[in-house]
Amino acid sequence: MLFSRFVRSGLLPVLLSRGLLATAAPDPCAKVAGLQFADPADAIACQKSFPFNETLRQNVLTVVSRVFDFFTFEDFYLNSPSPFQESTTNIRADIARINSTHYATDYDFNRDLWDFTTQLNDGHTRWFPNCYNSYQNLLPAPIVILDKGIFITPDAVEFLNQLGPGFIAFFAAKKFNWQRLAGAKVLTIGGLPASVYIDNIARTVSGNYLDHNVRVNSVVSSYRIVNTDFSQRLGDLAGPLFLTQTSLKFSLIPVNSTTPEVVDVPFVSDFIGAPFTDGPSYWANNCAANDQTNGVDLRSGSSVSRSQPRLARAALMDPAGQPKTAVGLPGPFLPNLPPTNGSTGVIKSFILPGNKTGVMFVGSFEGDFAQFPLDVDAAVKQFKASGVTNLLIDVTNNGGGFVCLGLFLHLFLSGSQIGLPGFQSTSRANPLAQKIVKAGIEQGHDDTISFYTPDNWLFLNGTQMPLDFDYNDPFSSCCRKRSQSADFSALRGLTTWLFLSSSIHVVIRTGVPDPNVTIPTTPPFDLNKVAIIGNGNCASTCSLFTTLMFERHQTKIAVFGGNPLQQIQYKGMAGNQVLEWADLDTEIKTAGLKNDPLAPPDLYGLEHASQLEKRFLDEKLPIAYVSEQPQFRFPYTAETYNNPQKVWLFA
Repeated sequence: MLFSRFVRSGLLPVLLSRGLLATAAPDPCAKVAGLQFADPADAIACQKSFPFNETLRQNVLTVVSRVFDFFTFEDFYLNSPSPFQESTTNIRADIARINSTHYATDYDFNRDLWDFTTQLNDGHTRWFPNCYNSYQNLLPAPIVILDKGIFITPDAVEFLNQLGPGFIAFFAAKKFNWQRLAGAKVLTIGGLPASVYIDNIARTVSGNYLDHNVRVNSVVSSYRIVNTDFSQRLGDLAGPLFLTQTSLKFSLIPVNSTTPEVVDVPFVSDFIGAPFTDGPSYWANNCAANDQTNGVDLRSGSSVSRSQPRLARAALMDPAGQPKTAVGLPGPFLPNLPPTNGSTGVIKSFILPGNKTGVMFVGSFEGDFAQFPLDVDAAVKQFKASGVTNLLIDVTNNGGGFVCLGLFLHLFLSGSQIGLPGFQSTSRANPLAQKIVKAGIEQGHDDTISFYTPDNWLFLNGTQMPLDFDYNDPFSSCCRKRSQSADFSALRGLTTWLFLSSSIHVVIRTGVPDPNVTIPTTPPFDLNKVAIIGNGNCASTCSLFTTLMFERHQTKIAVFGGNPLQQIQYKGMAGNQVLEWADLDTEIKTAGLKNDPLAPPDLYGLEHASQLEKRFLDEKLPIAYVSEQPQFRFPYTAETYNNPQKVWLFA
């Protein structure tokens, strides 16, 4: 939950226009301009044509360093607890190294920063430079881990044909028959045993999740919901967003063969950015800062609506596997059961044969905030009317979303008698965060203009904090012990997590916006007959929901896939509230603090973790760092890896 989606600055076009930088001849960007599918070598040549610029580095790293001041997990990275040691690093030392490294091109600088944030394995803490994420590398050989080994996806032809004639023509011109690879058994990848290479991608490319084996499930292809449609991920091996490879060598055994062969499979670069004609226009349209890059001062009559509270979100971006050219789940593998009421949005609900088990595939907690509760209510009402007694919840590849919707779903299933449905929470009260809270109080701000105002918080007794209550004052004598860390002398009234005593809750906006939705007093289903399934790629708000269900109700959870020889978590990266760079910059500007010496300058792009959630059963650790494995694990099979209905029937 730190920072994501940096865009780049507009300085380079200015330097080019002044003739301070040499213009390459011929222009490598002109060679790929207008092409939907380009040779990766040519696309990389375009991206590497922009020389390194020290002014850009200093601007970007100043923002990066100062945004990390808000990062609640920073201290944990110095000695990440078991089993998450793979993420251990010294964040400040990494920033210092990047600041002193010689780079030949702007691409190289951004690649280093990309790798650093990716390998923190926190999907909220990423650097996504539009300049170098304007292409996605696609390999016509996505892989899956099945019960009988590692394979090229058997549905590769049906799946990838959806990318259109340009994709097919690219490989036809190379005389490369990728279609015959579908279903092949994979022995080695890149000269390494297939499982070893997959582990390497999980360690260096996937990011997003602390648990290694959850990231293994990110490497491979899997089903999901994108927006409101069934879809299939390419996976991080076959769909990396940062261009680095031109081909990948496999040793495999094709279907209907017993003879291994070595195949060098070429990548193709799919352009997903803004159109350009040459190097300067590529930079101007895909790299330079624009009106969306930085935040705004909401006091200045911004068009941003202030009629509703600014709702907390905890979601990650899934760049690898979500090209702009949407790749749907091929038709033969879509559920053929009739959907229930409330299935037009991010939730798809069905009743399995026999009318005893209802399925809610909760694809995310994003989308239409007001519609989500209506869809839950409609599905449950139809379940009950049909005699359903068992509930199966599928959270496969759920990237999170609105915090309140995750808490709403838990409350709806557990009954309102349970009381506050969330976790105790804390935030990092660095000196600038303290100033933001104080400035908001002094100016009379409320939750329609700021995430930091006290009315976004509840005391433990469930009452809302008054607007003049400075919860971030480290000098208050109320309810806590003084922290040893100046950065973490935070949130008056908090308990345990490293430094404080007592606690508060984040305000939970479960006031459903439709009077026809009533949260049940008691659970609509026997909670012993509720189960959750997924692939561990359950992030942010999804992690909060599954952890609440597991820790408060001992809900049965099963995880599919992963390396069968490694343990796996049932949740991905947990978090409470995530602010992208523009959101944080808006907080600073709206507080009137943009000229404060602690404030990051305008950019060029991030997402920061201002709050974290602590485990319900043991509040000494944030739930992201608590190892909780599912009670059940199952491998995918050739019949289930891309067929949600068959997964549900098995479960």
